[in-house]
Amino acid sequence: MGKTIHSPQHQKLRELLVAARRKAGLTQHEVAERLGRPQSFVAKVEGGERRLDVIEFVDLVRALGADPVKLLRRLIAGGHTGT
Repeated sequence: MGKTIHSPQHQKLRELLVAARRKAGLTQHEVAERLGRPQSFVAKVEGGERRLDVIEFVDLVRALGADPVKLLRRLIAGGHTGT
């Protein structure tokens, strides 16, 4: 199995995360503040330069005010919209 960071599924995940952030009306900076991380962390995740582990995924999605389970279900189902 090759690296997943450039896979279509990873691209879908990034699209879902960006859509959820925009739906929440948040900037990358605001999300980063909620996480206690630098804005570059969010930018790298959204830009495909950084992968998330499962705990980071849950924390990030919750910082967006979204449900991690619903977002994951959309990823598995192939959805492209926010939570």
